[in-house]
Order: sequence, then structure tokens, then C-alpha cells
Amino acid sequence: MHDVLTYLRENHEQFVDLLREQVAVPSISTDGAHAAEIDASADVVARHMYRAGLENVEILRYGDSYPYVFGEWCRAPGRPTVFLYSHHDVQPCNTGGWESDPWVLTRRGGRLYGRGSADDKGGTVAQLASIEAWLRTHGSLPVNVKMLVEGEEEIGSKNLQGFFQQYKDRIHSDVIVVTDTGNLQAGLPCLTYSLRGIVEVIVEVQTLKQAVHSGEGGGTLPDAAIALNVILSRLYANQKKYPVPGLYDQVRKLTKKELADFKALPFDVKKYRKEGALLPGLEFATPKGMHVLEQKWRQPAITVIAQEASSFRNKSNQVLPSARALISVRIVPDQKPKDVFKALKALLTKDPPYGCKVNVSLSEHMVDWWMTDPTGPAFDACMQALRSGFGRKPHAIGSGGAIGFVGPLAKLFGGAPALLVGIEDPMSQAHSQNESLNEGEFTKVMASLVHLYENLGALPGGKVK
Repeated sequence: MHDVLTYLRENHEQFVDLLREQVAVPSISTDGAHAAEIDASADVVARHMYRAGLENVEILRYGDSYPYVFGEWCRAPGRPTVFLYSHHDVQPCNTGGWESDPWVLTRRGGRLYGRGSADDKGGTVAQLASIEAWLRTHGSLPVNVKMLVEGEEEIGSKNLQGFFQQYKDRIHSDVIVVTDTGNLQAGLPCLTYSLRGIVEVIVEVQTLKQAVHSGEGGGTLPDAAIALNVILSRLYANQKKYPVPGLYDQVRKLTKKELADFKALPFDVKKYRKEGALLPGLEFATPKGMHVLEQKWRQPAITVIAQEASSFRNKSNQVLPSARALISVRIVPDQKPKDVFKALKALLTKDPPYGCKVNVSLSEHMVDWWMTDPTGPAFDACMQALRSGFGRKPHAIGSGGAIGFVGPLAKLFGGAPALLVGIEDPMSQAHSQNESLNEGEFTKVMASLVHLYENLGALPGGKVK
């Protein structure tokens, strides 16, 4: 083991260079305009898989999907097979606010800045580095490995379930390892055991057949933009629970132990204000008396993520005929997505302003929540690996985010344990300007994965659960 960890240390700059090469490809999946770049990104990942020593490396697709990259090393008979997941597509870069070129990995203040550095190209490289370190020093791994790097996670993994079904025999594994989650703070290893889901809703309002000059119609004709915002104001919680009848009916209550565990975690509210970029003088939206982590991990959340009626660029003195908004609802155990949609639709369509036409529909983006019991041989092996890699006691935590494939894939693999290992920290700014990866976190995750393979490979009879 010592020589494997030494290899990681001595080749650290080479692994940073691999990340630099991946970050340099703008593999944006969200706008449909970067298919060539996503193909190029897949080629880079495939080349890096070959370098690490993976075999049968192949770029795969399902229907019209963006490319997946697959590689494996299966020469450890009788040992568990580990399925490693990450993704190589990224979010776009909003103009302005970046302190360095988002497509040039830049080292600054102990962090590696660049789009995708943390989400999730850093995770991909950490996995590859841990594999390479074992193969270059021992010529073998303590476990079998099947690695998949997806190309459309940032657009909801819309083809992933079909991909899994098509290739289920090829990818079947005993344990799932995902490096696309975060740690509660830098240097504190965390294993995520719960994820919120997503129900995305489109609200469309129409008041006129066409726009009318505001000098003629202003004050007499109903304004669609105002009508929409009156409707959206019904979601204002005023530091209480959301006023959506039925929204909380199915929410699983925290046990006393769970709440005590949340409160015992090293969570600094003042630091969270800074990490959350909260403006001075503003208060949290969390219901008064509720712990912030309970709201983040185990309570539903409603966010307006897009809204439009016109634009400043195309402004005109008009009464606008239509407006729309996109609402994202984060759901938690045991909420049912369709019931959440029905509750939201009932509130938003009731008594419309001016009697305007309101249409509320589901978008294509719907992800179920996931939660597991983080106990058993595989989880113990992972917690021990995190302790070894980070040099600190690890914690089991929840997440406010969603990774929709985890539950279905675990089921497809016959109830395989899913180990979600954090590589981001609260300062990573994933999806935002100045996304970055804490370089110390990067090295600690690599070391943790090296230990994880050893721990899983040593399980009696290869039994992971």
C-alpha cells in the first residue's frame, strides 16, 4: 500500500495535467450547441483510461445520446466488482465574474479553477489516478473495476436508464462508487447516504392574443408578467413551511437520532452565509426553529429557476400577452413526484388574476429521491478508507442535490451498496462562476479510493453486504 500512495504523491502534477487537459474541452451539454466538443471530451477521457491501464475501453451511445466512455479491469477472480461513475459534460459559463479563463485550469490559493474542475472532471481524474497507482506499482488491482463516464448528466441523464438496460450484463457490479458529491467542509470526509429528487414544473400565463401598445392598453388590459408574478408570490414561505396544501403530507419525519446527528455535525452557520453568497443583512429562508441541514437534506424546497416575459434587449412599450416560469421542486423521502405536481398545480391555477389563462405542466426533468442505510461491509470499508485517506473521522451526511440514477442502478445490480464519496467542498461553486477544486481534497480522494479498493478486496468471501 505504501508504494501505491507514494506513486500518487510523486505523480501528482501529472494528474493535475490530466485534469487540465479535460477542463480545456468545453463539453457543455445544456444548450445543444457543443456536440463536437462533447465528442472531443469523450476521446480525451478514453485516452486517459488507456493510460491508467483500463482494458476494453470504448465510447458507447444509447440512441441519440451524447457519448459515454467505458473501461474495465476484471482480472481479480473471486473479488468484488466495483462500478465507478463520473461524468465529463459540464455547465455553461455565464459571461462575467470569472477571475481566470474557465477553460484553462488555473492554480490559485490552493485551489484548481476551471469549469468542470470539481463537477465532475476532478472526480473522473481521481478515479483514474487511483487505478493507475495500483496497476503501475502492483500490476493488478485488489478488486475488479468497471468505469463509466457519462456525457449528459447536466441535462438530467435522460438516456442513462435506457443505457443501463441495454448494457446491464456488461456493467453489472457488486458495489457502486460515485465521486460527484460534496463534503461538509474542506478536509472533512463525508459519505452521502440521502439525495433529494426534483420535480420541474412549467407555469405559463396568457392574457392577450398579442402585445398591445402600453399607451393604449396600459391600465386597462391585463399584464401577463404581473399576473405571473402574483401567481408565483403564492410560493413565498416567509420563513415558514411552503404554503402549498398537501406538500408536506408524505414527508418522512426525522427521527430524534437523525436530528441529533445533524446538530452534532461541524456546521458553521456564519461560514455557510459566506459560502452561500448571502448579501449582508439578509436572513435565511429556512423556517424559524428548523436546523439548516434539516432543510437542506430532508425538507422540500421550491425555486424559480427561470422566468421570462420579454427581455431588456427587445424591450418595447407594450402590455405583454404572455409570460412563463420554470419552477424546480426538490423532493424528499417519502414524497411521490406526481402528488407533488398535483399539489403545486392546484395552488398555481386557483383563482387566476384577471381570470387569465394559466397552464401548469411537467417538464421532462423529474428525478426521484434516494436514501439508504449506510451500514454493512461495503459502507464500513468506505468509512475506513475515508479515514485513512483524509486522516480524520468521516461522517455520513445527506445532500440537497439529486443524482437520479443511483437508486435504479442499485436495484438493477440486485441491491448493490452505493457509496457516494465527496470531492467538492462548499467553496467549489459548481455550476457558478469561478468553479474550483480544493487541491488537497483532490489528493485525499485519490488516496481514499486506493484504500477503498484494498478494503473491499479484503472482505471475507468478497461479500459487500
